[in-house]
Formats: sequence, structure tokens, C-alpha cells
Amino acid sequence: MPKLHLIDYIIIVLTLVISVGIGVWFSARQTDTKQYFKAGGNLPSWAIGLSILATLISSVTFLAYPGEGFSSNWILLVQGLMVPIVLVLIIGFVVPLYRKVINLSAYEYFEKRFGLFARIYSSLAFALVHFAKMGTVLYLLGLAISSLIGIDTIAVIWGLGICVIILTLLGGIEAVIWLDVVQGILLIVGGIITLIILISSIDGGISEIMRVASENGRTGFGPYDLDFYHLTFIVMALNGVFYALQKYGTDQTIVQRYLTAKSDKEAIRASLIGVLLSVPVWALFMFIGTALFVYYQTASAGLPADIKPDEVFPYFISTSFPVGLAGFVISALIAAAISSLDSDLNCLSAVYVEDYYKRFKPKSTERDQMRAGRITVAVSGILALLVATTYVTAGNKGVLGIVFTLYAIFSGGIVGMFLLGLFTTKANKQGLLIGIIACVLFTAYALLTSTPIGIEDKRLLLDLGSWNFEQHKYMLGVYSHLLVFGVGYLASLFFKEPEADIALTYYGRNR
Repeated sequence: MPKLHLIDYIIIVLTLVISVGIGVWFSARQTDTKQYFKAGGNLPSWAIGLSILATLISSVTFLAYPGEGFSSNWILLVQGLMVPIVLVLIIGFVVPLYRKVINLSAYEYFEKRFGLFARIYSSLAFALVHFAKMGTVLYLLGLAISSLIGIDTIAVIWGLGICVIILTLLGGIEAVIWLDVVQGILLIVGGIITLIILISSIDGGISEIMRVASENGRTGFGPYDLDFYHLTFIVMALNGVFYALQKYGTDQTIVQRYLTAKSDKEAIRASLIGVLLSVPVWALFMFIGTALFVYYQTASAGLPADIKPDEVFPYFISTSFPVGLAGFVISALIAAAISSLDSDLNCLSAVYVEDYYKRFKPKSTERDQMRAGRITVAVSGILALLVATTYVTAGNKGVLGIVFTLYAIFSGGIVGMFLLGLFTTKANKQGLLIGIIACVLFTAYALLTSTPIGIEDKRLLLDLGSWNFEQHKYMLGVYSHLLVFGVGYLASLFFKEPEADIALTYYGRNR
């Protein structure tokens, strides 16, 4: 790819310097774990909302969504469209519940409701999901930046990763959130600039984009068949419902932000701001991919023969952007990754300190806990870098599909556990354990008897013929949550246990 101008490089370097500088700026305020993990519970709702946006939007959005819009229609956007629908239904009682019953970790709720096993299982599932996610984000970012500036992908990954570790380790959640505010704005502006350049580069503008895209099957959310075996609207809609429940009901990166707000009302407002901004941004970057398809259908300059869909957007930036604007949009790409990664690191640290360190060392001081938290940030960051490096050596086949599949698989029925605890009073820890066992057995069966995604060797690990799991992989998460809920509830009826404390359920919301 053509190399960037010196001005673009300066803008990119300044982005990294400012990011690390914000971490240094807030470092002096990080005197205890309440400040380091909850910012003292004193942040404004608009800042938390922008931080939620920046956390949900990463380089996956910035690169893979345009890649999908370029190569397909808008069906993968259906997942995001389901989030505000679900959020409106649950946020009014979920936020006050968490702010009332937990100290820091979302998984403390599961222990209070179902015992220690539930807390360990859910917190480990969170860690697995987010290590996979961080590795994917770093991998995508490394590929894009490497192609733009000609530096080795692994070197880019480790250089950017070390910057993220430093700013998170020093500045805590307060630095993370205020940096997210800047990065969220940068991301939105970068996307808008890109779309304006694309529209102005295509004769006929938006109407021509829609015409050509429609003629080539690049619009719409279909197919709309009632079919669970292929990627259809109904598959993505169901996946989106459980994605929303998982993110806003069980994910530490979001739940922890509820605790940084001044009040329940402020936390609810922040959640709504975050999701109502996220949906238009997801749509913006998907449409950028559609516009890129039309641009390269009609432009005199074509694409390299071997280019992958995820690489089209970086190629367009390097070849079609004016000097300075290219550096700005690449900085927005870097900011999108940083704002997701720093949040993951801080929240993984919070989960370790709250769920494990304080349990094994109940007499530890605030200083001990702060030290443990910072060590966890560093170790988690390095492990994520190793995951990203593994992606580089293993190769890439459909990154967005891999990400969605990882969310579905590693969530391990956590949403089912959440719904079981929230909406039933009869469910107990014995029933939940049986539900989780059923979920694990089903997931193992489905994975062993279905075709791997993102792996060159497509051979089945276990071939049961007509008994193979042949439905779409995105349905795995849906079934796992339903299994935990259904089997967990029915099994609970066989154990004589006192009904749950109503304050831990939906039915105690007004008490």
C-alpha cells in the first residue's frame, strides 16, 4: 500500500502520546481500589455513556463492519439493532439491583443468589470471552496499521499493546472513562469524515450508492426465512437478544460503569446514552462498507487482486484520503481499539481482586489490593498480546464471524443463569449446577460435530452422521442460555431449598 505522509505519522504518534499522558495525569488520584475501579462513584452520566459507546465500539467495528458491508448485506447489524429493544425492558431494574447488592464485581450477585460456584463459573467465563476479544481487537488493529505504515504486524501489536497496558495500569477506570470520551468523539468524527469523502467521490451520491448496492445484494437484513441452519434474520435477532442481556446484565465492563455514576438515575441515563449512540455508529460503519463496494465498482482505480474484505477500508484510507485526514482517521481506528482494550484490562483486574484476591487474602490492605490490581492489568495485557500474536501466526478467516462465535460459545449459559436468578424465586444452586452440566455437554457435542469457523482444516472432530449439530453456530449461545434456564429451573424443583431472597430478584425491585 502507498505510504502515509509525515503529517499523518505525527498525528498518529500524538494520539498514542496523549493516550498514555492521560493515564499519567490521573495516576496521582489512584490512592485506593474505590477510586481505581469505580472512580469514587462520582462521574457524570454523559461521560459514562460515551465510555460505554467507546467500550462497545472497537477496531472490530472500525474494520470488520466495513468488511462485512463490502462483501455482504447488513444482516450482521441485526444483532446491534436488538440491543436498545432489550435494554429498555431491563435497565430500569437491573441497574438499581447491581448498585444495591454488589460492591464491585458483577459476579458477586451470582454468589449471593446461587453460591460460590456460580460466581467462579461466571467470572471465569467473563475472562475467557474478554481474552479472546482483546486478542481479536489487537490482531485486527495490527493488521490494519501494519498494512498502512509497513511495519511488522507483531511489532505493531506489541507496541500499541504496551501503550494500553501503561495507561490502564497508571490511570485506573477514571483515566479509562475520560480517555473513552475523547476516543468516542474521535471515532464518530472519523466515520463521518470517511462517509463524506466516499459520498463525494461517487457520482450520484447516496442515491447511486443505494441503487448499485441494491442491485448487487448489498442492502437489507435478509434472508428472512424461518431457518436456523443458515445466517438469517431470525438467527441474528435471537443472537442479538442474548447479546444485549449478556452485555448489560452480566458483563463486568458495563456493570462496573453503573458503579461509577453518582446515582441510579445517572447510571440508567448513561446506559441509554451508550446504547443509543452505539447503534448509529454500528450502522455508520456497516454503510461505509456498502459505499466502499459501490466506490470500487464505479471507480477507475480498482482493488488489488488478493485483498481481503477487512483490508478494503485501510486500503481506501491510504490511497484516497488527503494528507492529515488519513492520519486523523487512522488515529480514530487506534482510539477505537484502545478504548475497548483499556476497559477490558481494568475490569479483568477488578474481577480478579474482588472475586479471588480478597477471598484468598481477606486481611489484605488497600495497598496490597492496589498492587494486586496493577499486577493483574500488566499480566492480562501481556496474555492478550500473546493471543493476538497467535492469531497472526494461525491466520484469519472471517474475523467478525470468529468474534460473534466466541461470544456465543464462551458465554457458557451466563445469561440463562442471570435470567434464572432474576425472574424465579424457586431456582437454587443444585438446580443451576445441573443446568450448567447440561449446557456444557450440549456445547461440547455441538462443537465436536460441527464445522469449525476460522480454521483451515474443516474436518469434523466427531462425525455422528445425521446426528451432527448442523444449525448455525450463532445459535449455540441461544441454546446454551435456554438450557441453563430451563433445565436449571426444572431441576431446582427436586431440591427442597428456601426460596430466594426476593431482594435479589425482579420481584423485589420496589422494595
